[in-house]
Amino acid sequence: MNHTIHPLATAAVRQLLPYQPGKPIDELQREVGLTDIVKLASNENPLGPSPKALAAIQAALPGLASYPDGSGYRLKNALAHKYAVTPEQITLGNGSNEILELLARAFLTPELETVYSQHAFAVYPLVTQAIGARGVAAPARNYGHDLQAMAQAITGKTRLVFIANPNNPTGTLLPQAEVQAFVAALPAHVVCVLDEAYVEFNPDVALGDSLAWLPHCANLVITRTFSKAYGLAGLRIGYSLSSPELADILNRVRQPFNNNSLALVAAEAALADAEHLQQTVANNAAGMAQLTDGFKTMGLEWIASAGNFVSVAIKREGLPVYNALLRQGVIVRPVANYGLPRHLRVSIGTPAENARFLAALADVLAA
Repeated sequence: MNHTIHPLATAAVRQLLPYQPGKPIDELQREVGLTDIVKLASNENPLGPSPKALAAIQAALPGLASYPDGSGYRLKNALAHKYAVTPEQITLGNGSNEILELLARAFLTPELETVYSQHAFAVYPLVTQAIGARGVAAPARNYGHDLQAMAQAITGKTRLVFIANPNNPTGTLLPQAEVQAFVAALPAHVVCVLDEAYVEFNPDVALGDSLAWLPHCANLVITRTFSKAYGLAGLRIGYSLSSPELADILNRVRQPFNNNSLALVAAEAALADAEHLQQTVANNAAGMAQLTDGFKTMGLEWIASAGNFVSVAIKREGLPVYNALLRQGVIVRPVANYGLPRHLRVSIGTPAENARFLAALADVLAA
């Protein structure tokens, strides 16, 4: 066959390497024939969705023949009430990943640049390269963002700066005062994207600080998601908070009906279930202690994490260890593509899942 389609794609797209998600459970079942599998690879909520969200989904099922509310009126108002902003400051996305893509489409051209940190979320360079723009990775400091190095990387061509706080996959958390000073000092031609996908695991941060900067920072957009702490990863719904002007720009490139009906009602119900969120945060804190205590027993080091995951240094190449864990029915995440070839990222699970992983890791490392 004469392959003629590939050269028709733009040069930027031809050079892209697709995002690699965590291995699904059913895929591993097909490959190794196991049925008892623990997945700690994708930073999902091990407690599942809020019961209120599940009830809202059930109630919404008869309406699936109709298009969803393209404006997301009810969810936007619920978010506005929770965070003391106006609905006009909110953009809804098909996961917060879509918000990152909308920002790239709205603000980048092949002549322009973005700045992000070494070891930062893989989607930042992906959305940059898809537009044909140039991504600049500033060197990390102690596995986290070096804001001074990032500031020095900004040029007249920079349009977007991505900061993940906490960062994925390292879990590092920047002090809010440092982030605020960085955002305040940005030149007017740069939009700062503050990715707070894991902020709910830091309750003292989630309701304060960065939201209070919005009235004074027209070039700040905060992205958050319902995929992690709220347990709705399968429904793909996230949002951003910004100035009304910036939200207006994003809504010009947002696809109509980008959030399905079930996602909208589930997110609204999940937002109102404070008890489930508290249980999730408590399970995460206990699970983090369980895993790090286990690492300490095995003589392993790890990167202190403020997320619902932790990256552990395993003193050898990570991929063979990852593959050996798969054969034991445990899925974690190798992070060599993030410049961390001797680390594995492990999501916090239930106590039983965490124990299963620790036992499997000890067995693999002893082999």
